Amino acid sequence: MRTLKVWPIIAAFAAAFATLLPAMAQQQSGDVPPPRLEQLEEGEAPAVTIRQPDRRSKTSEKRAPGGKVTEVNVSTGGSTYHLKANDQTGSALPGDGQSSTMRAAQWEVLEFDLKRSKEADEAQSATVPPPPAAPAAAPKK
Repeated sequence: MRTLKVWPIIAAFAAAFATLLPAMAQQQSGDVPPPRLEQLEEGEAPAVTIRQPDRRSKTSEKRAPGGKVTEVNVSTGGSTYHLKANDQTGSALPGDGQSSTMRAAQWEVLEFDLKRSKEADEAQSATVPPPPAAPAAAPKK
């Protein structure tokens, strides 16, 4: 079948007319004035108390010789967590799953003080009363 060379021209005119039709309709509705705006009354102020955030958190950074941040330690309240940089592996390209710069935070859980001094142990044992003595056995007759 042979196609006519006129069809692309007709399609171009139809597309141009379809884009101009909303613009023409918008110009015709410009004769109507916009609705009148009304003044709104001020309402009561909301009963909200804004508190300052807790400033007891401590943040420390470790940097490489080039100035790149390698680790950030955050202590807030009773919890501590560490954020470490995720260095790219050898052949990873930007955008790969292996080259992600995001790394999950590492939380400190159940941390024990294993280097406690003997003085602290002695002080703790001094505050605990000794166990009661066993009752004496009744004399045999």
